[in-house]
Amino acid sequence: MTNVAPDPAPASGNPIRERILAAAFRAFMEKGYAATSTLEIATRAKVSKRDLYANFGTKQAMLVACIASRAARMRLAPELPTPRSRAMLASTLTTLGTTVVREVCHPQVLATYRLAIAEAGRSPEVAETLNASRLANRDGLVELFAGAQKAGLLLPGDPRRMMEHFFALLWGDLLLSQLLGVAAVPKPNEIEQRARNATEEFLELYANPMT
Repeated sequence: MTNVAPDPAPASGNPIRERILAAAFRAFMEKGYAATSTLEIATRAKVSKRDLYANFGTKQAMLVACIASRAARMRLAPELPTPRSRAMLASTLTTLGTTVVREVCHPQVLATYRLAIAEAGRSPEVAETLNASRLANRDGLVELFAGAQKAGLLLPGDPRRMMEHFFALLWGDLLLSQLLGVAAVPKPNEIEQRARNATEEFLELYANPMT
């Protein structure tokens, strides 16, 4: 049986829907999607099957909603501030890196990734839903680097490759170790130091030495 941490998903304002999603996610994690029946979800949520189907037409719709609600936790602000100095760029990257690692390493978010991976073959839209938040964050960083280049803070080059390199420096082997459950969740001070180190290494490679 998989131990699932308290649900950090944002409230929808609909108590019945929230109970159904919470019950469905726990059941999916403990028994797997295929082995979980809608009756079991309704029983866990303490609702009737009529209420269940009134909120979600199918079990698959519940799975997609579970992933979507948790994916929102990983989405950063839609726009990052355009840096005006190297110090501001370093601060923004450190804050972004700390936030990304902290949120993704939350036990519930890791459980969401594992569920999406397990069901990707049967329900590709589940992985697509989760990946949308990841891509939004990556695109935001591309725009940040493009803005930093225009400001003369970064050397010329492909900002998308810079983004990929920054995340490679930030994560290293940590994410795979977390998904496999072979490493402890890093402590807050360890996460911040990891982000600082990644930022320093990135700027050593890409910062304009004239700034």
